[in-house]
Amino acid sequence: MFEHLVSFKFNANYTPQQESQLVETLLAFKNQIPGIVELTAGVNVTEETDNIHGFTLGLRVTFEDQEALRQYGPHPVHQQFVKMLDGILDSVVVIDYPIKK
Repeated sequence: MFEHLVSFKFNANYTPQQESQLVETLLAFKNQIPGIVELTAGVNVTEETDNIHGFTLGLRVTFEDQEALRQYGPHPVHQQFVKMLDGILDSVVVIDYPIKK
């Protein structure tokens, strides 16, 4: 399996209404994109405020394998989400790694 972690940092154009819509859209991926084993997404509520660095939304997706992760990027549902980020995304951090057991 492969883990896909994403942290999003938004600019001043970002609104609380968009936040809810983005989380709902991300959560729906599990039923719309093949190869997803688990998925969680949510707003950063950490109490470690010195370590936020402006990143306010997180996504964790567990894929069946690396090929499922590769197919995720160009999938139309994912690409529709990427378009939702136009004009509001300041920065993103992505970490992908194989899950070792």
